[in-house]
Formats: sequence, C-alpha cells, structure tokens
Amino acid sequence: MMKQHTAIYVNGLHVNFSGFAAITNLTMEIRYGEVRAIIGPNGAGKTTLLDVITGKTRPASGQIYLDKMIDLSRHDEASISRYGISRKFQKPSVFEALSIEQNLELAIRRGQGYLDMLRSRLSSGQRGKIREVMELIGLDAHSEQHAGTLSHGQKQWLEIGMMLVADPQVLLLDEPVAGMSDHETQRTAELIARLRSPERVVVVIEHDMDFVGQIADLVTVLHEGSVLGEGSMDKIRNDPRVIQVYLGR
Repeated sequence: MMKQHTAIYVNGLHVNFSGFAAITNLTMEIRYGEVRAIIGPNGAGKTTLLDVITGKTRPASGQIYLDKMIDLSRHDEASISRYGISRKFQKPSVFEALSIEQNLELAIRRGQGYLDMLRSRLSSGQRGKIREVMELIGLDAHSEQHAGTLSHGQKQWLEIGMMLVADPQVLLLDEPVAGMSDHETQRTAELIARLRSPERVVVVIEHDMDFVGQIADLVTVLHEGSVLGEGSMDKIRNDPRVIQVYLGR
C-alpha cells in the first residue's frame, strides 16, 4: 500500500544551547514521496534540525512526529535508526580498505553481532538487494574496487548505497554535493531523482542552489531557527525576504 500521508511533522520545536536559541518555534511538515530541500545561511538551524530528528540532540520543547504517531523527541539514536531513519553527514564515511561490495555487505548486516556476522552467510535476498543498490548508485561495474581508491563523489554514492540496503523510509542528506565536480554533482542529482518513491522521503540540506533547483519538490528556508519561507524553488528565488537574508548575499 502506498503511503500518502505525512512522514515528518515538526511541531513548535525549540532547541537551546547554553542560552542560545538554535531553533525557535519551528513547525513544518514533510510528506512521503517528496524530495525536500532545506536551505539557509550558516547558523540557521539546518543541521540542528537533523540532529533532533535523529536523536543526537534533545529539544527544549516541541515534538517531531514520524507517521503522525511516533514522537522522535522521546527516543534515542538507536531506536530512531530502527524506525527507518538514516542520515548521511557531509564527509563520506566508508571502509576504505574494503571493496564496494564488502562495504554494502557490512551495511546490510548492521545490527548483527560480530560472531553472527562471521558465522552467517548472506541470503539470496540480501545478495540481490546489494546488486540492486550497486546498480542504483552507478557503481555496479566497480564492485571489487577498494573504496579508498574511489573519487570523492563515488564515496558519497557508496555511502548513500550503504543507507539504501536497509530500505530506510526517511533519508537525511547533509550537503551531499559539497566538494564534488560539476559532473559528479549532476550524477548525484540523477541519483536522488532515482531515490524518489511514494514509500520514502528524502531531505537534503544544501547550499548549491542550482542543485537544489534540480532535485527539490519543495524548498524550506530557515533563518535564525525558524521557517522564513517555503515553496517551489521559483517561489523561493523571488521571495524578497529570502533574497535579503540569504540568496542576495
């Protein structure tokens, strides 16, 4: 059954750090099937929002609901991960001494104990999933190549693949094209388009506005911890408030 409802609902969120208000009364909704971009100047609260969604940071008040039922602000990082929420940080984190395929094998076994990993073999379904993901991220022709020899962009795609083998319903990508060449950036936009699914939501924090314009269904602009504007990229580009505090800089 396809999901048509709200994936993430942020309600009156407040986050403070030693008296500094990082997020102030933030309310927003992200629905399944969306690719949502979150933009804004440095210090706007973008990364802090992802920290709260994933349980790394506790809010002072407010809630973040998954599927309108699960208040993520009451759960820790491990349990939130089990709910199908997966996050990629800006710097890729892969096992450079292992091949692409071995990295994906480790990712699909995540949660198993070390001895269980040594004793058990991957099922045919798991093997099929790994092949499917390698093709999706465009690295199937390099499956035996060590991750340490990959380009920066390829490492980013591999890490996205390591998330995908677990079939997450919420993908959080923090500046996925930072440091990429123009060609890699275009390939990443094409990859994110392939990730679009009625069963999934993709949330992207990014400063590259051309990239955002290619991938995003809706754009949310944060400023000083609150929503400054929201809508299509065309609407955001022509919003005088957004131009003043962010795009015009």
